[in-house]
Amino acid sequence: MTDVALAGRTYRFLDVATKLAGVALLVGALELGIASAPGATLALAGAVLGVSTVFVTEETR
Repeated sequence: MTDVALAGRTYRFLDVATKLAGVALLVGALELGIASAPGATLALAGAVLGVSTVFVTEETR
């Protein structure tokens, strides 16, 4: 697997953006009903998106 390294400012922006988008998808899932198929799909997508920056490293010099 290829390591992805970003500058500090870019990493923080990407981290915040993915977390906010993940929360937005979770809210959508709750609005649709988390037990329904679309709601469960949105919840899973939100969780995956929210933790996606775990695999990106911040470049340190």
